[in-house]
Amino acid sequence: MWANIKHRMTEEELLKGCIEERQECQREFYKRFAGKMMVVCTRYAKDKLEAEDMLQDGFIKVFDNIGKFKQEGSLEGWVRRIMVNTALNKIRTNKMKFEDIDGMGSQFVDGDSGILDKLSEEAILKIIAQLPNGYRYVFNMFAIEGFTHREIAEKLGIEEASSRSQYAKARKYLQNQIIQLEHIKL
Repeated sequence: MWANIKHRMTEEELLKGCIEERQECQREFYKRFAGKMMVVCTRYAKDKLEAEDMLQDGFIKVFDNIGKFKQEGSLEGWVRRIMVNTALNKIRTNKMKFEDIDGMGSQFVDGDSGILDKLSEEAILKIIAQLPNGYRYVFNMFAIEGFTHREIAEKLGIEEASSRSQYAKARKYLQNQIIQLEHIKL
């Protein structure tokens, strides 16, 4: 009777099993992290198919390098960093373009800043996904992943000032989209 109860592996057991290339450990590792990492990939991808490719490529890198994890930070953070770097490599190979949004002046409507409290995480992610690619990459890297503008510039091969500018424009665009959403719901 007790033999049928499934034991949830600890991180240490999972790591050891993945280093030994045991498929059941790799499967469990994937199950634990795939959902969160798909969210990461989706923020950088142009569509779901590209996000799935990033996720798959990222997990291949994770499993190829799992023996190098030094356990100095969280395992999830280490996996996330690999996913972000995989996404950025994909972006670089696809010749990233920074698009400008027409009319991005000061044509923003004042609104209730509390609207963010009313939006679900999914709704916010959908709004972020509408950003032009360059804005979205910089916004994700700075606001969500915590990269500095210097790190973003190095990783994307742009000037530090361009990173700051793209981030500022992304914030203005997002503010405008959220305010418009607020007015539609009224």
